[in-house]
Order: sequence, then structure tokens, then C-alpha cells
Amino acid sequence: MSGSSHNTYSRSPIPSTASYDSSSVSSAASPRHQGVYEGGLMGASPRAMSGQHPQHINLPSGLPLSHSAFQNPYSSAATSPGPPGMESMTASTGSSSGTPGASGSQMSSANIQAQKRAYRQRRKDPSCDACRERKVKCDATETTSCSECSSRNVKCQFTKETNRRMSSIKQVQDLEKQVAQVKRENLQLRSMMNMRDGQMDVDNEGPQQSTLQLPEIGSHPKRKQRPPPPHDLTRVRSNIRNFGRGVFKPPAPYRQIGAQGPFNHPRPDLPPKPMTDHILSSYYASMHMIIPILHWPTFEQEYEAVYKAGSLHGVPPVWASLFFSVLAVGVLFSSDPSIHRPQQGKEFIEISRMLTDLWNDEFVIDHARGAILTSIFLTELNLKSAAWTWLATAVRISQDIGLHCETGPWPMIEGEMRRRVWWGIYVWDRHMSLELGRPLLIEDADCDVSLPAAIDDHYIHDAGMLVPNGVSPLTNFILPIIHVVRAVSQLIKTLKSPVISPTTLATFDTHFSSCMSSFPPACQLTANEPLDPRMLAPICHLMNAKLILYRHNLTTSCPPEVRVNAIEQCIRASLESANLFARAMASSIPPNPTSPPFGPTANAMTCTHIWRCTLFLLFGGHFDAASTCIRASSNVATLRDVNVACGRNIAFFLGALIEKRRAGGMAGSKGYRGEREMDEEILAYVSGDLQASTENSWVWAGSETGMHITANSGAIGSSANLMSGGREDGTTILTDVEARDWGGWERVEYLVGVLAREPGGYSQLLPPRYSGGTAASGSMKADRNQRKGNERMSITNII
Repeated sequence: MSGSSHNTYSRSPIPSTASYDSSSVSSAASPRHQGVYEGGLMGASPRAMSGQHPQHINLPSGLPLSHSAFQNPYSSAATSPGPPGMESMTASTGSSSGTPGASGSQMSSANIQAQKRAYRQRRKDPSCDACRERKVKCDATETTSCSECSSRNVKCQFTKETNRRMSSIKQVQDLEKQVAQVKRENLQLRSMMNMRDGQMDVDNEGPQQSTLQLPEIGSHPKRKQRPPPPHDLTRVRSNIRNFGRGVFKPPAPYRQIGAQGPFNHPRPDLPPKPMTDHILSSYYASMHMIIPILHWPTFEQEYEAVYKAGSLHGVPPVWASLFFSVLAVGVLFSSDPSIHRPQQGKEFIEISRMLTDLWNDEFVIDHARGAILTSIFLTELNLKSAAWTWLATAVRISQDIGLHCETGPWPMIEGEMRRRVWWGIYVWDRHMSLELGRPLLIEDADCDVSLPAAIDDHYIHDAGMLVPNGVSPLTNFILPIIHVVRAVSQLIKTLKSPVISPTTLATFDTHFSSCMSSFPPACQLTANEPLDPRMLAPICHLMNAKLILYRHNLTTSCPPEVRVNAIEQCIRASLESANLFARAMASSIPPNPTSPPFGPTANAMTCTHIWRCTLFLLFGGHFDAASTCIRASSNVATLRDVNVACGRNIAFFLGALIEKRRAGGMAGSKGYRGEREMDEEILAYVSGDLQASTENSWVWAGSETGMHITANSGAIGSSANLMSGGREDGTTILTDVEARDWGGWERVEYLVGVLAREPGGYSQLLPPRYSGGTAASGSMKADRNQRKGNERMSITNII
């Protein structure tokens, strides 16, 4: 049954080129004609060999001038063809070499005639002798042997009399490759010279374009070739497992899972079931829709069995740890005011940690699930370094148990969940690397596993994948997100370049457009209807990647016109995102909300993306769209710690813009293009966390480091940790005073109005596209009155 199901829902990657039996290449070992090169090496007249030099003088720079006997793709009778007239050049060179005697002249003439015949024959067929006889495609070029001959260590030659087809297309392709290589070398040399002179020239054909390899939407990772299975080695395997114990472990797919070590930590009491039901529904509606790493029907059965038993006694510690990590993440996205966020989540994640055996040496898939959920929870609490560490733990556990390899056979549910857990960790690795500007933990070359099935886990059974008629097979966003983040590795490589060329930007734009088309119709940028706010987090993976790409060209390595163009691209992307924010808020406006509230559904990535968009929209004078972003952030309020810090930063940025405008600057209005010189201070502020990058930040050059930071600026405060923070509601980065002195989102909205009334700006704020009129405004004011005191700002304090 599982076999048939596998055929129905095939997860195998795109078939690779078929292999062929090596016994069929007898023609490849055919006798080789002794030519000029071989004759010179084996003792023939060296002057005949020197007569071939003019052919190699015309090769492009960077290409080898000669090859060994087995590496040369053509024998002496099939040397690399040159331009028309090469035969005559060779003949004249050979005749003037001064070879004494008639026999030498005859030998040289015979060699030249043989070369002419081989050259003409080479032009008539693109396939070598072996590939033509085996009737396979030959990939030989003007300078390299074909892969078939190279793999068998035989000479790649073109001497068969049956080679009669024209090969002009092959020659053109080879010449195009050589021209492209010369162009790349010239561009690299020009870039090096410009950088040495303190300049940077941006060409339409940057070197990144030639190495950019973005995966096709829906394509599976390329499967690795494995050694062929040997004959019966059952006895050998048994001996290796027995006598290799303690020295090494077999690979994960062939490893016998050992028993968990003795770890009998006291089991905690179960939370009240009504509260747990609500928290699990919040988790399912938020995190499970993005990263479905749990087979929900199975998890629900286990959960119900535990509550039926009334305790966690007898339950494996790893499952209990996973259970409380799920509750911790679910708390953060709960809309129930009776649940104390995030304190309740901290208590759950601490229980999960205590139930984790730190000395365990036999991992299972639940260990990987618990580790990645802990990383997600810490990210939402703005403990980014701790989250980065737990992500590394999840990656290493998943690799230790072989989730990164397509193995089996597994039961249908287990095999599919192994893929989903791996791709969920892969998505989070890409997300955190891009957000924090840090190296990837997973290399794409190490991914040897198919993409998840486009089916919800409710329809995945060990008997097969069965979807009822008329039911949407997929409601989660794991596949569209995977399509986006699979380009992150190339994006991070691109961000290491001083300047990103327009060609590379266009290539990424095309790819991101293809990624957007894989999202549901309601998520498209051209849609007008209200958007479920739970769909906003998956789309932010794409919109955030676009903004980070465009923002890179703000660096001081770029010419002024490139930096201005980067600002315009960032503003355009921010306007698109602001439209999405407005649609997401419109779906939860009273009195007829169609979706859950916007605030609890927003995760930390959404908050930071709103912040980045707000900076660019304020800089470009798009105050209506900026006000939409600010209203979205005010709805999140203190539900996310990073959101408070973002509000404080925006308040500061608005003050800086107002000061610059009153001093005659144009930053903070649509006339920013009219400035003769760019304001470097404002550009540094609008670049945001680009200044957190070790490689691409520019404000820290010449700054103090190490112990001089503390000596010059004083201690910042105690180190952040989970259970104690700067203030009672969980902020660990800002102190209690810093979290309140910026005045809250009401002061931010007031400052936007002040900036808009400066000369050259709008006379008044424009109404948002999906404001909902007076009722919406009144409901938002009522919502603000229910928030904590640190969000309020009286008119007296504003003035």
C-alpha cells in the first residue's frame, strides 16, 4: 500500500541523466593515432611539435595552453580547431622551422595533412568516437574532454570516419563560453582596479550574475549518487555493528536506535485542560500554519491520552519536553487576556528545558522538534543570541539522525514528517541568518531530501495520502516559504559583494515574482480584499528578503546614483508591504471582524519588517503609508518585545528628520532627490540593522572596540536572560526607563504629523486605504486606552 501511495504522491526529485554500463564503451579504447604531440613526447622530431604553437597563442587568457595525454580532449589528429586559415599558418610555420632532410619534410607534411583531416572531421560532428558509438550526448568542448571519457580515463578523440554531421552549433557554443569567460575576467580586473583607486564601477553585467544559481520553483534538491549496493554482506554488517560499538556509529538510516539513558526528572503537573486546549489552538493557527513539524492528528491523540491518564508519569521525557515547548510558543500567539504573556510561556519553556536530558547520546525526531521550537520562542522574546544557539542544536540533532537524507523505507507518516521537520529547520536557519547577518548552518549541497507533500497532515495516513473530494489539500504555507528561502543562500553570497549590479537585482526580482505566484490568490499584491492577518507572516519571508536585497546598495561602497536608486527600490517595496498591512488590519476591524486580531498574530519578523518599511516611508515622505505601518505596530503594542524597541527607534528617527528639515534638508519629504549631497547621518539611520552586519556596516569604521567601549560609554546593563529582564513584561534589551521614555505610539503618530506639516510635505495626513472610517478610528482609540501606561502620552508631555 505504501508503495502505491509513493507512486501516487511521488516525492522523488527530477530524474538525473541516466547512467550507462561501462562495458559498452569498447570503442573508447580504440587505438589512438600517434600525432604531433605524442611524437614529440615519445622521441620524434621536436620541431614538428613546435609547429603547433600558433594554434595555442590564440586561446583566451585563463585557458590552459596544453594538456596531458589523457586530459587533452583531442588527439594529435584532432587538435582544437582555430579560425579559418589556421592550416596555412601552421603549414608555413612548419616549413620555416628548418627541419633538415626530405624525410623530415614528408613527416611534417603528413602530420599537417592528418591534422587538416581531423580538423575537418571534428567540425562535422559534436560527438567523440566513444559517445557516438554508444549513442549518448557528448559534452566535450574545445578545451576539455567529455564527462563519459573522463570518468573512464580514456582518450576523448574525434577520428571515426562515420562522424559526418555538422557541429557548427557546438563550435558556436564553445566560442560563446570562451567569450563569456574573458568578459568575466575583464570585469573582475576592472573591479579590482576601481576598488584600488577608491572607486566602484557598477556594470550592467556584474560578476555575480554569472554565478547566480537560483532554484526553480517546485524543483527538488538534486539527489546524491550513492555507491552501488554490494552482494550479500549481512555477516559483515553484523560484525561491524558488534565490534564497531564504542568506536563509531553506523550512518543514521542504518543505526539501531538505542534506549534513552537514565533520566528521571520529576514530572510537572499538567496545566488545566481548557487553557491547554486554547493554547494549542493558538499554536495551530499560527506556528503550525508556517512550519508544520507536528503530525497534528497523532499529537492530538497523544495529548488526549495524557490528559485521560491525568499525569505525565510513564510518558517519555522527550515527549513531555516537546509538549511544553509547544505550549510556550502557543502562549505568545494567544488572544486570551487571562493568559499572562509572556510570563506563562517562560514557565513552560523552562519546564521543557528541565525535561531535556543534556547528556543524551541517542536522539530521536522529538529532540529536534523541541530544540527548534525553543529557538522560535527565544526569537519572539528578542533573545536572538540564545535563539541562534538553540537553532544550531536543532540543526545538529537533525543531521545526527539523518533528516537531511532521503532514506527509508519509512511508514508513510514518519517519512513525511521527517521531511517536514528538516525543511522547517531549514526555513528557520535561512530566516535567522538573513535577519542577523550570520553564516548559514545548513549548506544546500547537504540537502538530499525531497520537498514535503502538498497535503495537510490530516490527510496523511500510514495507508496513504487520501484527500476527500472538494477539500483543499493544503492550507499551510510550508511550500511557498521553502521556495522563498531556498534563494537565501545565493542572496547571502550576493550581499558579500560591495555593489549588487542591476542585472543581479533583476534576476532576483524575477525569482521573487515566481515565488509570490506560489502563494494563494488572497496574498497577491494585486488583490484588494481584506487579508487574514495570519497569512501576513508567511508573506513577510518574501517581502523582507526583497527589502534586504535592495537595501544593500545603500553602503558607502556604492556611487551616489546607485544609492539613490536603492532608496527608491526600498520605498517601492515598503509601499507594497504597507498595502498588505492595511489589508490585514482591515479584516479584524469591528463591528464585523472576519479574522482574529492583528496584534497577537504578528511575530517578531513581522514587527521588524514593519519597522524597516516605516523608516524608508518616512524618509521618502510617504506619510499616509508610514501611518499605516505605525498603526500596525501600535496594534502589536507590547505583545512582542522587539516591537517596543522598534517604536523607540522610530521616535528617535522622526526627531532627527524634523531637525534636518528645519535646517533646510530635504530628507523626510518626496524632494529628497533634490539634495546635492546625501545626508550620511540620515542614511545611516534609515539603513537600520544593516549597521549590525560585520561585513556591510560602515558607521563603525575607526570606532572603539573591546574594553574601550565600556571605558568610554559606561556599562550598558546586566546580561539578558530568560526569567529576568529589564522590566516586568519581558523586555530584556531595553531598561525599564528606556522602554517608557520614548512616549509610546501616540507620540510617534504626533511626530509624523509634525514632519508632514514641514514645508514641502503634506498639509495633512491622508486617510489610509482600509481605515474603515470613523468607526475604525474610534475602535483603535478604545483599544489604546486598554493598553499599559507606558504606551500613553498626554498632550502636555507631547508639547
